[in-house]
Amino acid sequence: MDKKILFFDIDGTLYNSEKKLPSATYEAIKKAEENGHEVVIATGRSPFFLKPVLEELGLDSFISFNGQYVVYKGKVISERPIPMEIVEKLVVQAEEENNPVVFLDDVRMTSAAKDDVKVRTSMDSLFYPMPEVDGEYYKQSNTYQILLYVDEHGEERYANLFPELKLIRWHEFSVDVINKDVSKAYGIQQFLKHTAFEIEDAIAFGDGLNDVEMLQAAGTSVAMGNGHPKAKEAATFVTDHVDDDGLSKAMKKLGLW
Repeated sequence: MDKKILFFDIDGTLYNSEKKLPSATYEAIKKAEENGHEVVIATGRSPFFLKPVLEELGLDSFISFNGQYVVYKGKVISERPIPMEIVEKLVVQAEEENNPVVFLDDVRMTSAAKDDVKVRTSMDSLFYPMPEVDGEYYKQSNTYQILLYVDEHGEERYANLFPELKLIRWHEFSVDVINKDVSKAYGIQQFLKHTAFEIEDAIAFGDGLNDVEMLQAAGTSVAMGNGHPKAKEAATFVTDHVDDDGLSKAMKKLGLW
């Protein structure tokens, strides 16, 4: 088949319920690469939180922060930090409502909260340590993504207060906050600008709400059996659960290996 560019979400797509890369997935990706297809990670995670999977798969191309920071073959090709005036306005609102906030740039994750139980619970779900305690660091760095700890009612209120931003729920307690016009689909567009691939050559694999735009935009898309109903609705087809080697089965069905 013609060479394709493949975009993979991590949690719930590449990684199974135990946050591990199944051997069948590893083998399928390696075979796809041998067949000449290009492999890209597309995630809401930060670059520094991507290192283990990048190293395990030997990759250097990725969409991180849901499209806010994009790297192709080790080179940054697009970055869209949240404007500082918007960050500061959000911080004031969050402090007034006692909603914890975590800031992420391309190298660090920081927060003014020392040991908030909701922050800890969400970090534990990712098998990741607590943010560094530094309530001032964001003032001197680019903020590519904010984790705002708010319930669904509060989420709607923040969305109305900050029309410049997009809120994407990733945890019971928390939403990702990025620029309104950015998504993983935006990240795919950046790759198409820097390669010879067309949108018809893009195949996207995902399971979550932050994958919906990507699944809609790609020429072909696959939602995991464990995926959110909206992700399944957006995809070309739905494969098996990630714990049942759904990803490698989908790649086989598509003739990628």
